[in-house]
Amino acid sequence: MLAPPWLDVLDDTAHVCATQRRPDLVDRIRRRRAQLLDEKLRVVVIGEAGQGKSQLVNALVNAPVCAVGEDATTTVPAVVTHAATPTAAVVTAGPRVIEGPAREAVPVDAVTGQANRDAVAVSGPPVVRAEVGLPRALLSGLALVDTPAQAAMDTVDSADAVLMATDATSELSASEIHLLEQVIRLCPTVLVVLTKIDLVPGWRTVAERNRSRLDQRGLAASMIPVSAALRLAAARTGDQELNAESGFGELVRCLHRDLPGQADLLARRSVAALSTTAVESLQNSLHEEFAATQQPDNGDTVARWRAAGHRLEKLQRDASRWQTMLSDEVSDLISDVEFDLRDRTRKILVEVDEYFDTADPAKTWDEFEAWLRENLTAVAETNSEWLLDRFEWIARKIARQVAPHREDALPDSLPRDIPGDAVGDLRMPRVERFGVGQKLFVGMRGSYSGLLMFGLATTIAGLPLINPISLGAGAAFGAKSVFEERGNRLKRRQHAAKTAAHRYVDDFFLRYGKHSKDTARQIHRALRDRLNAIADELRGEITETAKTFKQAIDEDSTRRTARANEIRRMMEELNVLRRRAQALAAPPQLPTQRGITA
Repeated sequence: MLAPPWLDVLDDTAHVCATQRRPDLVDRIRRRRAQLLDEKLRVVVIGEAGQGKSQLVNALVNAPVCAVGEDATTTVPAVVTHAATPTAAVVTAGPRVIEGPAREAVPVDAVTGQANRDAVAVSGPPVVRAEVGLPRALLSGLALVDTPAQAAMDTVDSADAVLMATDATSELSASEIHLLEQVIRLCPTVLVVLTKIDLVPGWRTVAERNRSRLDQRGLAASMIPVSAALRLAAARTGDQELNAESGFGELVRCLHRDLPGQADLLARRSVAALSTTAVESLQNSLHEEFAATQQPDNGDTVARWRAAGHRLEKLQRDASRWQTMLSDEVSDLISDVEFDLRDRTRKILVEVDEYFDTADPAKTWDEFEAWLRENLTAVAETNSEWLLDRFEWIARKIARQVAPHREDALPDSLPRDIPGDAVGDLRMPRVERFGVGQKLFVGMRGSYSGLLMFGLATTIAGLPLINPISLGAGAAFGAKSVFEERGNRLKRRQHAAKTAAHRYVDDFFLRYGKHSKDTARQIHRALRDRLNAIADELRGEITETAKTFKQAIDEDSTRRTARANEIRRMMEELNVLRRRAQALAAPPQLPTQRGITA
């Protein structure tokens, strides 16, 4: 036996739903597949509370199977099927899944009332449904399902046809129209049953208005006016005219003759609706996912990538700026250090000049030499410390701009040694000795002029050339010559000492000045190389970070593009499946005015 064509569409729809990870749709389709393969048609009766839905079922089967009345509200489904003898049971869920449902036999006229009471009871197992079996020709190959008003949509998707009850006391309400729209999407075969026409003399006007509203909303549902009260009364009295007036004759013909005769059409239309609904649900999800693929979710990554690019550009701009700043700072430092060295040495020379204005280098040279060496050493140490402290300040200043968060931005250590030959050796200048012989020679030379000058002067007075006066004058002139020569020799020694000290300090200035400049240049290079290395490391880190972010962005873009293409492909497949499902719904074959479909 060949499988019906709708079975392939249903199986393909289940497969697509499973592929899209929608187990809810898969379970729903599988349940409906099993129902469609059963030859019994399911007609679900729905309607809002108070619309005569339960009484409609009772009138169709001519038996009080559904509880009716002001205080009787349907809370669980009631399934009415064909049976050789009247039977009824309340089906409850078992305590464990493996045990399956439990059935409690109940009289036919009390089964729905008992089920409704058990459903709202505090204790006891939950009630699943009420089952009724009746020997009715109408039920041959047909099952009527009376549903609670609040659970109508839970059973519609398993229906081959739907009867919607609405009374003739008012036109279709907005909530009923909305319910119809939802029902037709799941089960296209819908009959609107206008109940209680016996209570409303102008029910035909209400029926026409309802048909007009259905046509305006494009709802393919036919309408059949009926009166359950007249139907039950006709059944009790056997009045055929009253039964015809009740309108149930046409409804019974539709259910008993038209529906079974078009079972394949009903199945195809049901599959078309179910498959279309499932495909639309999948397409809606895919549309949302496709829209998400067009809006990248890596905004934070893009912002970080751009920030890394800005940081790299800023680092490139700052590199030339801080190198220029470093060169300027070092130039200023060398100038300041040279000035400081010159100023300190000049002060020492002033003290040297003042010291040798009175001191005799022949007597104090050793003491002076120690003092001068000590002072020049102190100048070298102070100048060197100042140079290094200033360099550390410069290095920290530049490092705060190059790498503010790197503690290793500064060189490990700065050279702090002073060259051993910076002070050098100070040798005493040559000093003329003024010994006894020299003193006698100078004294004799001075006394000779005094003796001769005063001797000649005294000869005028008749005294001899050598006389006491000339001898005294010669002694005085000799002593004066010795004294003056000693003072002159002291000044020459002092001048020689000053000259030697000046030359010594100048030599120190030249030697240490060169060492200071060499040290500054050495530290400058070390600091520049260290900061360049740090900048290169930062540049490399930023570049690698930017590459990582860019790679993540590219991968995300590739993934989103691939997913978008995959979604497009799946949408095309779903469109094909949807067209196949819609092709199952053949043009309606039932009566247009008072049949099943319009």
